[in-house]
Amino acid sequence: MSVVTQTLKKFVNAPEDVVKESLAGLAAAHPDLLRVDFTNQVVLRKDAPVAGKVGLVSGGGSGHEPLHGGFVGRGMLDAACPGEIFTSPVPDQMLAATKAVDGGAGVLHIVKNYTGDVMNFKLAAELADDDGIKVESVLTNDDVAVEDSLWTAGRRGVGVTVILEKVAGAKAEAGGTLAEVAAVATRVNDRGRSFGVALTSCVTPSAGSPTFDIGPDEMEFGVGIHGEPGRRREKIRSAAEIVEERADAILGDLKPAKGAKVLAFVNGLGGTPAIELYVAYAELTKQLERYGVTAARSLVGNYITSLEMAGISITLLELDDELPALWDAPVHTPALRWGT
Repeated sequence: MSVVTQTLKKFVNAPEDVVKESLAGLAAAHPDLLRVDFTNQVVLRKDAPVAGKVGLVSGGGSGHEPLHGGFVGRGMLDAACPGEIFTSPVPDQMLAATKAVDGGAGVLHIVKNYTGDVMNFKLAAELADDDGIKVESVLTNDDVAVEDSLWTAGRRGVGVTVILEKVAGAKAEAGGTLAEVAAVATRVNDRGRSFGVALTSCVTPSAGSPTFDIGPDEMEFGVGIHGEPGRRREKIRSAAEIVEERADAILGDLKPAKGAKVLAFVNGLGGTPAIELYVAYAELTKQLERYGVTAARSLVGNYITSLEMAGISITLLELDDELPALWDAPVHTPALRWGT
């Protein structure tokens, strides 16, 4: 398995302007899909609000791209609230996004389980309620690597967030009520589990140095998407060994029935090449076979990252009768698109 050499070089102008300038680039590259409210620092679906449709709002610290702004568009999010690098957005952003996407059917907040996100989204929902907007919130907490970590009480919200945004977005696009959209989103979180491993740290533009130090022959087993510590640090092992232990942790917690079908998501944390992601996916299929589980749907690529961190997360979602059709439904966003 390769190890990415840590670099402090960045394609930036001023570190303090990275997020705003990145949003300007996102808007310029995808004017057919979205627009950016620079005053409130919110990414909006181009045609928002859509009358009669439940609006979906998510957000969190920047540095995890394409999460969340890259998932704004038809069949997924109506708005994303990007904070500064690894920093929660503020309630005023979330409130502005909620108002901007309210088409009269209510708004769903999709919140990753990090203390700042939870607190600020809760305050924004209360303010929206004062303005007469019905808001439901769904929390993602799918990381089985550790129970509590830096910035969290309980499990971290990680890879299942991408799947949840897609599935809930399809339900909303199909005309689901706020209660129905919130219910399917909750079901996705309940049926999904994730686990990440990192080979290197990452470098925030403002710091200019690695978030944590790790030896050239070491890996962080169970790392968080901000570089939070995992279960342990140890010497690098083969891809087969790493994937086997993660599959055991995920499937041991999820406990799918024999013959169950899953959506298997192998995600790069920013600095892992596709060739290694597919090596990991090949190993994952062997582990699923060992458990008598079938990957009926798959997603492989960099979708929830940690800047340039070299690492891989695995997410498994146990499917039911409804979820495959919602996953397959058309989606058209900068980072995820299929169907007509």
